[in-house]
Amino acid sequence: MKIEIKAEPRKLQGTGASRRLRREDKVPGIVYGGGKDATPIELDHKDLFFKLKLEAFHASILDMEVAGEKAQVLLRDYQMHPFRQRVLHADFQRVAADKKIHMRVPLHFVNEQNSPGVKVAGGLVQHVISDLEVSCLPKDLPEFIEVDLGELQAGHSLHLSSLKMPAGVEAIVPKGEDPTVATVVIPRVMTAEEEAAEAAAAAPSAAEVPTTAQKAKEEEAAAPAAGAKGAEAKGGGGGEKKEKK
Repeated sequence: MKIEIKAEPRKLQGTGASRRLRREDKVPGIVYGGGKDATPIELDHKDLFFKLKLEAFHASILDMEVAGEKAQVLLRDYQMHPFRQRVLHADFQRVAADKKIHMRVPLHFVNEQNSPGVKVAGGLVQHVISDLEVSCLPKDLPEFIEVDLGELQAGHSLHLSSLKMPAGVEAIVPKGEDPTVATVVIPRVMTAEEEAAEAAAAAPSAAEVPTTAQKAKEEEAAAPAAGAKGAEAKGGGGGEKKEKK
């Protein structure tokens, strides 16, 4: 998938200049690497905002045009506003056709429902990792890596060594490790005894529910207190009348 993005050189720099750009629906950014000096740029906010919603935009070689000059770049970082739908800044890195790059690539899982662990045993697939860091030449960078779960059995796991990597692409993992990519687990079913114990634990105990006798005692104890308050109120009222005389 070929993705193009346009930018303009950014002449003014600093916090104040960046704020003015954002008010004009522009996004300050920078493009660096490729044996050239870093270049401050500005991008159209609407165009960049919707491109960021594309999965491929985060894991593809992008064709960037800056003031008529074209270069192949990678999106390396971007900053969003804490609560507004607004992009604050974006970083791009130029790439050289003959130099390998490191990039995180998303995993696409297929045939989950057809796997024996799900279809026959009624298990649930758990995705242990959702993306993978790879090393490759820019021309070999895949948009995603497909993970086929069609043969996965219940209680078994699929490891990185079982994945079919695209040509020219190498996964970056610590030496000697073979991380789990996905697994099928069987949901635990509660027994009748466990359900009864859980229901009993949720129900209030007898000590927490007051009996009729306890209620009667509480009402008797409350009655004298209410009478005393009424008497105090009457006494106070009489005192006020005497003072008026």
